[in-house]
Amino acid sequence: MNVADAAHACVHAYPGGAESLAPRLGMRAAVLNSKVNPKTTTHHLSLAEASRIMGLSGDLRILHALAAEHGQVVVSPAGAEDACDMAVLEAISALWSRNGDLGTAVHTSLADGALTQSELAQIRTAAYAVQQRMASLLERLQAMAEPEGSVDA
Repeated sequence: MNVADAAHACVHAYPGGAESLAPRLGMRAAVLNSKVNPKTTTHHLSLAEASRIMGLSGDLRILHALAAEHGQVVVSPAGAEDACDMAVLEAISALWSRNGDLGTAVHTSLADGALTQSELAQIRTAAYAVQQRMASLLERLQAMAEPEGSVDA
């Protein structure tokens, strides 16, 4: 998903949509709708506004779209509650699931002998999900790691 589509989706997924979110941002709903409409060229969402939207909504798809557009991955840091065997097992099973999604996307896209731009976009989305899950697994393992020499021998 590109950044403009992510902003549009984020605003419209907010409970009550732009009509509820706009007043919290200090603007009219019509202005917010224009700013997040990918086809509008006269109004633009500022970085500060995008940040406030994410903060108010808890929806980080704009951040994820920005990161993916620049070949980066956004991962929430693991907390102490995530540092246990079950959390690691959950992270591994989620990673395997996403690997399957990536494999399916690649296989389906190449099945007809041609790769379109939209198929490549689907593969990129699946690959981003794998990268997120891998980074999450590493964060959980890092939270569990003990300093060298601290384990009783």
